[in-house]
Amino acid sequence: MQSIREIYKVGRGPSSSHTIGPERAANYYKVAHPDAEKFQVNLYGSLCKTGHGHGTDRVLRDTFAPKEVYVVFEDRTPEGVTHPNTMDLLAFENGEWTEPTRVLSIGGGDLIIDGEPGAIPPEIYDENSFAEITEYCRFRKIGLEEYVRITEGEEIMDFLLSIWQRMKQTIEEGLSAEGILPGPLQVERKAKLLFADDRADESPEIRECLLVSAYAYAVSEQNADCGVIVTAPTCGACGVVPATLYYTQQRHGLTDEQVAGGLAVAGLIGNVVKHNASIAGAECGCQAEIGTACAMAAAAMAQVNGLSTAQIQSAAEIALEHNLGLTCDSICGQVQVPCIERNAVAAMEAINAYRLAKVVSGTERIPFDFVVRTMYETGTSMSSRFKETAEGGLARMYGRKSMRK
Repeated sequence: MQSIREIYKVGRGPSSSHTIGPERAANYYKVAHPDAEKFQVNLYGSLCKTGHGHGTDRVLRDTFAPKEVYVVFEDRTPEGVTHPNTMDLLAFENGEWTEPTRVLSIGGGDLIIDGEPGAIPPEIYDENSFAEITEYCRFRKIGLEEYVRITEGEEIMDFLLSIWQRMKQTIEEGLSAEGILPGPLQVERKAKLLFADDRADESPEIRECLLVSAYAYAVSEQNADCGVIVTAPTCGACGVVPATLYYTQQRHGLTDEQVAGGLAVAGLIGNVVKHNASIAGAECGCQAEIGTACAMAAAAMAQVNGLSTAQIQSAAEIALEHNLGLTCDSICGQVQVPCIERNAVAAMEAINAYRLAKVVSGTERIPFDFVVRTMYETGTSMSSRFKETAEGGLARMYGRKSMRK
């Protein structure tokens, strides 16, 4: 498995596969072709179908500027394209177009570039499943955070502290912002409203729900407004992990170092899913994004509250299992409806999964690795209409509703 640094990337929303990935591809390509007069990018599959709503064309034009770029949304997928987030990049130099370079945006901002194996970050973990990690830790009598430190080096904690500072900043920016999010849906920001809701004083349960939801909304709304966020593991699911950890830090007075330990374990869970399944909505539906984020957050909660490795696995398993089959059907191809609200719901799910794991760990029948494999099988069997194409589910029903007006 790769470094957990690949799980946490700082960038602009609203989509890790549709904006951060293409932005990184464009930066790579313009460095490779410094003398090009202009560029062309052909978008296929999900990049074509929801690229407008996700701002793919906008980020490509911004990245290639001041040079001209033609962004072509190709409805017909050419032979040989197997990944739903595929693009071809071409440069016009010496009076002619170059042969295209094919790039796959595989989720979380990661890329696979044809003919460039060095573009893929190296694998630094010898263990590739949670079972293997557990056995390693049991044999050496260490916990999961220490396992990450040993594998990645102590400097990983400085990285995670910087990631946590960025997450907190995004929450605070989102809580103070008001107005309407960009795009045709005219979605009103709600984080500030949730945070200030007077009903928060009615009971501890209502207060918790409103605060956690406010934090998740804050991050997700910043993402939808093309603000700076941290993928955890993606842009579309970026509100779940910071919301749960911010609430826990505020309530229990955790140090930033303790939270960084939670992020280490959360990153490990995200890594296991990414290595053995997928974190891309276009490949496996929203279960790959929100489901993974929920498992990461539940594991982080278990870690910062001092639970055992077995209990951490149980929390992650419960969280991911009960997101199986979740579709990615964003309306108008935008990361707004149902995505923002879904982050808040998943954050509360993560807290409940952690609390269940405290009691039921040791009685469950299904290990985390089994659920990861099941998620991937479910995702690959799911119709493409429900995988970030805006052709099914809520996206289609909303389109029908609009046409009847």
